[in-house]
Parts: sequence; C-alpha cells; structure tokens
Amino acid sequence: MSKIRSAFANGKAFIAFITCGDPDLETTGAAVRAAVENGADLIELGIPFSDPTAEGPVIQAANERALAGGVTTDKIFAFVKELRRDVSVPLVFMTYANVVFSYGAERFLGTCREIGVDGIILPDLPYEEKDEFLPACRKYGVDLISLIAPTSAQRIATIASEAEGFLYIVSSLGVTGTRSEIKTDLASIVKVVRENTEIPCAIGFGISTPEQAKKMSELADGVIVGSAIVKFMAKYGKEAPKYVGEYVRSMKEAMK
Repeated sequence: MSKIRSAFANGKAFIAFITCGDPDLETTGAAVRAAVENGADLIELGIPFSDPTAEGPVIQAANERALAGGVTTDKIFAFVKELRRDVSVPLVFMTYANVVFSYGAERFLGTCREIGVDGIILPDLPYEEKDEFLPACRKYGVDLISLIAPTSAQRIATIASEAEGFLYIVSSLGVTGTRSEIKTDLASIVKVVRENTEIPCAIGFGISTPEQAKKMSELADGVIVGSAIVKFMAKYGKEAPKYVGEYVRSMKEAMK
C-alpha cells in the first residue's frame, strides 16, 4: 500500500502546501513541523520554478522569492533528507515537468525514493503524456498523482481508474489562490471518482477558511490548502511557522 494512503486513514486529511525556500529552507522546515504538529496529515512541498503556470500571484511570488534566495533542487533534496529525521507524515513534491525533465527523471525520482518523498504532482503534465514519467515513478515507488479539473468531464472516469496515491480534484477553473466562493459542482465529480477508484480524493485550489474546509471535507476525503498558508510565509517571514500552526489547527478542527 502506498504510504500516501496512511494520510487518509484517520478521518478527513488536511494537506498543507508550502513553497520550499520561502523565505529560506530553515523557515520552511519550521513551518512544515508546525503544520504537522497541529494536524496536517500530508505535506506538499513546492519546488520553485521560474514559470509556474498553474499558480496564482501568491504562490508565483513565493517561487520568485525562493529562487532569488538561491534555492535549488539539490538544496531541497538535502533539506527533505534532514526533514525526514523527525517528520513521518507522507511528503509529496509539487513542481513542473520541466524541473524533473531537466534534472533527469531517473535521477530525480531515484533521489525521491532515497530521501523519503512518497509522490509527485506535475500540474502541467497532461494525462495523455503521463507515460513520460510513469515508468520511472513506478520503478522508484513514487506515486504520480493525477489532477482532475472541472473541465475533465468525459475523462474523469479514465483518470480516476488509473489514479495512484490520491486524486487531486481542482475546485475551480483558473490558477491557485483563495476564493470567496467555490461554485463548481464538485459532488458530481466526486461521484464519478468514487465509481471508478478506491483511491482517496482531496479538493484543492481556493480553499482558505474553516467553513470552506468543512464543506469540502464533507464531499471528499481531504482538503488541500496552499495560497492561504503561503500568505503567512510572505507576511511574517521567519516568524510565520507559529501562525501556520495556529491556522492548520483551526482548519483541522473545522473538518472534524
């Protein structure tokens, strides 16, 4: 069984996204630990990229700050290896196909296995092109996590039936970022997913309030929050982990 499945074993999963290296890797580590201590069941670690097409302004700015601070893929690998000394929840990288491709897929995914990364999300990788990375992912035991968007329509059943780790259901059209309201008919998407796989599904993009977290957790197996957490990193810098912990606790409480 994929280790990712364990994140969903004790009720609804709260998944926190944090950009590596914003403002620095030491603070990233403190924020990850604060999130886990306050109930995060899985952590998505963003590997910064110069052209993050799926991201809204908040996470784009975090990518720019991290890259300007000198963060690299190798530094992130070393950081995760250190993180794994005391963080046991599943860890997933979220980055772009070009990052993996330019590093060398075999080398990248082999390193993921060495340092204890359980899965990878590539938002710019079309479902039809996943075989570009799937063989190496399987070879090294790294789940290639699929995304389902409101526009996936006829492909939802196919994507769900071949899913690994967990299914990332995108709540709304457009890029990441907090939203005051989520209007997509997510219940019908989740219904098709449930009919085609036993893999857990989590909803992300736009969730920022405890009320939204509660509502989304009633539909799916988990909730993913990124921009709201990254905003704390931008606002409070090195002091952010305390605020991240408090926020994660409030979101997790709402989902119980």
